[in-house]
Amino acid sequence: MASPSRAKSPAPTRPTADVILVASGDLREGANKVCWPAQKQMEGDLTRAFAAAGRTLVRGHAPSKSRGHGFIASAREGIEVFSKIDPTAPLVVAEAVWQYSNHVLPGLSSHSGPILTVANWSGQWPGLVGMLNLNGSLTKAGVPYATLWADDFASAAFQRHLESWLATGKVRHDTSHVVPLAAVKVPAKLEQIGTGIAAELREKKALMGVFDEGCMGMYNAIIPDRLLHATGVFKERLSQSALYHETTQVSESEAREVFRWLESAGMTFHFGKDEAADLTRAQVLTQCRMYIATLRLAERFGCDLVGIQYQQGLKDLLPASDLVEGMLNDSKRPPVCAPGSTKPIFKGKPLTHFNEVDECAGLDGLLTQRVHEALGEPTENTLHDIRWGDWDRSNTTDQWVWVFEISGAAPPAHFIGGWKGAHGYRQPPMYFRLGGSTLAGVSKPGEIVWSRIWVDGTGAAEKLCMDIGRASVIKLPEEETQRRLDSTTKQWPIMHAVTHGVSRDQMMARHKANHVQVAYAKDAAGADRCALAKAAAARALGIDVVFCGTRSAGATASSRWDG
Repeated sequence: MASPSRAKSPAPTRPTADVILVASGDLREGANKVCWPAQKQMEGDLTRAFAAAGRTLVRGHAPSKSRGHGFIASAREGIEVFSKIDPTAPLVVAEAVWQYSNHVLPGLSSHSGPILTVANWSGQWPGLVGMLNLNGSLTKAGVPYATLWADDFASAAFQRHLESWLATGKVRHDTSHVVPLAAVKVPAKLEQIGTGIAAELREKKALMGVFDEGCMGMYNAIIPDRLLHATGVFKERLSQSALYHETTQVSESEAREVFRWLESAGMTFHFGKDEAADLTRAQVLTQCRMYIATLRLAERFGCDLVGIQYQQGLKDLLPASDLVEGMLNDSKRPPVCAPGSTKPIFKGKPLTHFNEVDECAGLDGLLTQRVHEALGEPTENTLHDIRWGDWDRSNTTDQWVWVFEISGAAPPAHFIGGWKGAHGYRQPPMYFRLGGSTLAGVSKPGEIVWSRIWVDGTGAAEKLCMDIGRASVIKLPEEETQRRLDSTTKQWPIMHAVTHGVSRDQMMARHKANHVQVAYAKDAAGADRCALAKAAAARALGIDVVFCGTRSAGATASSRWDG
């Protein structure tokens, strides 16, 4: 979607070819090499699409033979690449992979020519996830852009949108599913609950423990302090160095107690013997130490929620933090006490954790937990990546089914079978050199609220926004579930989600992040109440709230939020 115009740069001094293409990649060179063939194929398809529209697409930076890929792999490299690009030229950021937005954000922030972000519709490498993160980052930075995605770049629909961008610098998408909260009647009781939660938060405050801010270039995931403080939440900036040290102070016996709890609860670990390729007990025991350390630090600093960066800060010191994060987000988890104490920390409830220190997800998770607790609904919530989606090939449903799939862990309360349905696989070596267990499972059928808090920097002043919607999680046959896992990352937890009243293209057009927050309710009516109360709480905190889609599938008046 195009954003408001900004001041133009001086006349170009470096004339270039017709349309320039850049590709942001990973900081981890191993990932860039593995993913390069998919990117190369996408760029070929995109080049042909531009040619069909009568324009030439030219790379703004040559692939490197010595590195074995053609990605911009650091912020410094991105600055150098953009220094050679005409700042008024039409520019395409093409992504078939996960990318670090900070690699290209400096150059894009001062680029005055039209910008188009493009991703291929594929689950293989998370190009869609990378593009959504870049879109959210550009929105926060106030940089105008348009965005496109496609299963087939030769399709008439893609060609029509592309020609629109080439002619006007804009692409118009259908966002008729968006309903401002002002048009929705919130029942008085739910309004009271929501505003009460907001008032308490502003009065008593909350501390968001941030173990190193900014993960993998996700500029969109950092909430400016001024905006966060207005909600009553303040950052306790913690260091991953402190987390590493605290982890080393946990005894072997304490770690083994946590491990025994996990096995007794029914979690299945898939162990091997090769540290470089397999999951090992030593990796999991270190993760158990990190789990204990995180809880103790949270209590020591009085944090109400925490987020661990991991990439890149801890990746060369400790196994993946995902098992830790999934445990923290569940109310049923191994008990941990402070040294010398017999009182469990945060007994019987989650310590909300926001994956990849996504502070927008953290604020959303905190509100979700408090709203659901007030309404007697399940408090476990988590973020997922909007990874991919496809029609159900098993014909179990005729609805479009999303693959919500976060990169490692979700709370077992969300899984079919709970802890007995939880599996621990080694994190892929391409991203996680020191391994570590995931906390994977298939999400159970039920009714959920999905939401996203995001920062809008396109106006005169930055503001916090929230999108809220409803969805059903459905159960698909094992074969169809496995197809979806094999098409994405099979070691990670998966949720089969059907969004109500929001099509694939509407979600992609509106959503300003790679992440989406999800929480279950006991039934559809309970999920509706949770959504309405959370909207009321967010509005009372000064957040600009909209509903997306409908309460349930269908277009009847009763299913509409504003009906």
